[in-house]
Amino acid sequence: MANNSKAKKTTGRERSEFLWGWVFIIPTMVGLIVLNIIPIFQTIYQSFFKTGDFGKGNIFVGTANYVKVFGDSEVWQSLINTFKYAIVEVPFSIAIALVLAVLLNRKMRGRSTYRTIIFLPMVAAPAAVAMVWRWLFNSDFGLINNVFGTSTKWISDPNIAVYSIAVIGIWSVIGYNMVLFISGLQEIPHDYYEAAEIDGATGIRSFFHITIPLLSPTIFFVCITRIIAGLQVFDLMYMVMDESNPALKKTQSLVYLFYKYAFTNKNKGYGATIVVLLLVVIMLITVFQMIAQKKWVFYN
Repeated sequence: MANNSKAKKTTGRERSEFLWGWVFIIPTMVGLIVLNIIPIFQTIYQSFFKTGDFGKGNIFVGTANYVKVFGDSEVWQSLINTFKYAIVEVPFSIAIALVLAVLLNRKMRGRSTYRTIIFLPMVAAPAAVAMVWRWLFNSDFGLINNVFGTSTKWISDPNIAVYSIAVIGIWSVIGYNMVLFISGLQEIPHDYYEAAEIDGATGIRSFFHITIPLLSPTIFFVCITRIIAGLQVFDLMYMVMDESNPALKKTQSLVYLFYKYAFTNKNKGYGATIVVLLLVVIMLITVFQMIAQKKWVFYN
């Protein structure tokens, strides 16, 4: 009888945990479905239509929007611009954040203050960030040109404008990446470093043979999220670049182009097609990363 009573009590506890688990999960699932999953299918559906005259009604055009996208030089230029931004922003933001995380993970005076200062750009309003950097990059009275005695047109030269925007992106996200790396570093047992030190390993050698391998799951997560975010860049370009900027065509991203077609030109169908193209690109890159991570990510 005692054994049966104990079994019933265990079953009741498991049932309670199961129910409470669903209570906490359901709001997230509902939000994910309503705010993410359904809009994805609506966007794909919208891509087969053209917005009617005066922005009213939808006209079914089949795959005409996709045919137009593949022959649109502005779309491919925007895709190239997006890749240029991501290729600069992602690796540099990860590398710098990793070095800072290692330095600020050690015991040192003012460590919390340094961490806070580096993380501040992440919580700053994007509009304020854009205003400050527009002043810094100003070719006539900007701080950077005045300090170095140059007259470089940082955000109006088509050859370098996209890289200048990438610099802002790097500065903005370093703190976020650093916090993730610090949390990963704190999970690495200190015994490994003590053993390496006894064997005569230098700090740099320990970094590449202990820190990097054991931190690889966190590095992989940051890579995945940063590449996705980098390919979706919009706010920095929208707030830093003016429509009259001569470098806009060589700087605008795919999301910026989507905004222009969907909300400025009122052609939501074509804008949705551009987003679907970006979705496919992101999915292909993510699948490649998931396959490649088996060779360099080490899970304990």
